[in-house]
Amino acid sequence: MSFATDSPVHSSSSDDFAALIDAELEVGSSGSSPDEQDNEEEEVDADSDNDDGDDEEDDSNDDLNDHRNKRCKTEKLDDLEGPQGSTSQGLIEEKLEVSLNKDTCSHPGSFGQMCILCGQRVDDESSVTFGYIHKGLRLGNDEIVRLRSTDMKNLLCHKKLYLVLDLDHTLLNSTQLNHLTAEEEYLKGQSDSLQDVSKGSLFMLEFMQMMTKLRPFVRTFLKEASEMFEMYIYTMGDRPYALEMAKLLDPKKEYFNGRVISRDDGTQKHQKGLDVVLGQDSAVVILDDTENAWTKHKDNLILMERYHFFASSCRQFGFDCKSLSQLKSDESEPDGALASILKILRQIHHIFFDELDSDLASRDVRQVLKTVRKEVLKNCKIVFSRVFPTKFQPENHLLWKMAEQLGATCSTETDSSVTHIVSMDAGTEKSRWAVKENKFLVHPRWIEAANFFWQKQPEENFPVSQTKNQ
Repeated sequence: MSFATDSPVHSSSSDDFAALIDAELEVGSSGSSPDEQDNEEEEVDADSDNDDGDDEEDDSNDDLNDHRNKRCKTEKLDDLEGPQGSTSQGLIEEKLEVSLNKDTCSHPGSFGQMCILCGQRVDDESSVTFGYIHKGLRLGNDEIVRLRSTDMKNLLCHKKLYLVLDLDHTLLNSTQLNHLTAEEEYLKGQSDSLQDVSKGSLFMLEFMQMMTKLRPFVRTFLKEASEMFEMYIYTMGDRPYALEMAKLLDPKKEYFNGRVISRDDGTQKHQKGLDVVLGQDSAVVILDDTENAWTKHKDNLILMERYHFFASSCRQFGFDCKSLSQLKSDESEPDGALASILKILRQIHHIFFDELDSDLASRDVRQVLKTVRKEVLKNCKIVFSRVFPTKFQPENHLLWKMAEQLGATCSTETDSSVTHIVSMDAGTEKSRWAVKENKFLVHPRWIEAANFFWQKQPEENFPVSQTKNQ
């Protein structure tokens, strides 16, 4: 399959480079895409994003020797018409204008340790692997910067930003079939057909010995988000699993078009990074349920409430409770996590493009995220009561920091300006003071819920009970 022929209307630089490589190596006639190659791998372990699996197969390509000194010919442009709104055509024309003399070639990228332009052997340890674009592709830092700049201009013209989406517990939940409990056996009889996955949400993938449940509202979410963002999948699962999940979420290849990044494509073990995303950090929003996976990009992150449909998912995270499947229940379509976050994404998009006064290219979506987040608990003054361990510095606690990021003011002392007492015990002195002074007394989960939904939650939904030993 040629990437050049699959490029969508709103193409990214990843599609551009794939088209260029196809032109260089003529893989359209004899080669295969990363999707086709990876789908031939052995059975996958896909119970969760954190499951271990075999490493990606060797990136070397045995056919490279046949193309070692191959050079592009301008006649190929007749067969490579870039799609509307894409930068493919201009990129290829620009590359063809570059002298292919080995002494002057800038070696913008390599394929199997050979320059994709001049064929000279390249050993650049500072380059970054982009195997999800094309097997064995590495790009130099200068070329990455250039591609990001080109794609950024193209995307802003279409009033779009980038959205990087986690899979497990964010868009869906998967489990191994042998991990289903007796209470979940009924699910096998309720799975949807794989012939037309666009109409279903529960799928039994027997060839992978697993079952996957799509999060409620996910199809509407992807459709509407795609109008504001160019979207990537980024999962800590292995590549074959990621590609199968992409087929369920995007059967018509309308949203991702090969922008599927797995743990096999990352540059750091157990970490996710935007270094393998061909988008500028200042224009990227991330949705993920695991904050620690993005240690270098927390300012880009919207933390998602985890979707625990299967019992194995609850066990994985140490929850001693019934899962949604065991309760024969599910999240609400109109009021669930994805519906709530879609509203926030619309707000972020609107502020970025329609409310800021600065030059479009100089705007930073991370600042927009901070601004929107600080509105959530604005005008709330919070005092915590016996929430933190003894002798612990309260301002260093996660809940304290979370409340401040949401715009609240935190204090250790009560006074008339305090609006909320946060406690797990209604019998503490400060809790009793809250009741006497007609202040809100809420459980710490009230702050956590506001953080997940980016919206102040009804205080009455988070009551505090008195402990038995009081």
